[in-house]
Amino acid sequence: MNSYEILFVLAAALAQDEERKNAAVELVKTIIADGGTVSSVDELGLKKLAYPIQKKNEGYYVLIEFEAPADLPKELDRRLRISDDVIRHIIINKNEK
Repeated sequence: MNSYEILFVLAAALAQDEERKNAAVELVKTIIADGGTVSSVDELGLKKLAYPIQKKNEGYYVLIEFEAPADLPKELDRRLRISDDVIRHIIINKNEK
């Protein structure tokens, strides 16, 4: 099991709708829990983006640390790319230097 962290940005409209925002975060946690374990979830909140993404200037940031086998981040990346709620994401392997 490798140690990873994912930072993803949800559309700011989701921050207004608590139910949809929680559903999007839970979806990511569920994908991770299928093959790994979630260590911590840190919802950083609504922040201004450094540059406009899809004509949006704000996003809701969430940071999740988890442990998983090497193939899980690829599946997680694939599923987040097709999600309409996630506007950006990055997965980092914390074991690599």
